[in-house]
Amino acid sequence: MAPAKKYNIDPKEVEKLASYGCTKTEVADFYGCNESLIRRSYGESYKKGLTNGKIRLRQCQRKYAYSGNAALLIWLGKQELGQTDKVENEVKDSNITVRFDDA
Repeated sequence: MAPAKKYNIDPKEVEKLASYGCTKTEVADFYGCNESLIRRSYGESYKKGLTNGKIRLRQCQRKYAYSGNAALLIWLGKQELGQTDKVENEVKDSNITVRFDDA
């Protein structure tokens, strides 16, 4: 039986790769190891990296939204504030008015 192969994997590098959005499989391929090693031994570093990447993405979105990107402002409002597009239709016939609100 061959001895177990040693890998020189830096947890901070795993965290950095995860912050870029790399999958566990991609991180494993980068180091030439099995994905299960990354999952088992570096799961916390990977999770922290994903979280840092999401935080950085939100910061960038807000920066561009606040600089006047109307589409991004609308999208963030819908995602984070529960805002929706409201469509109203009116049908009028003699004395009857019917309103339809699509929400």
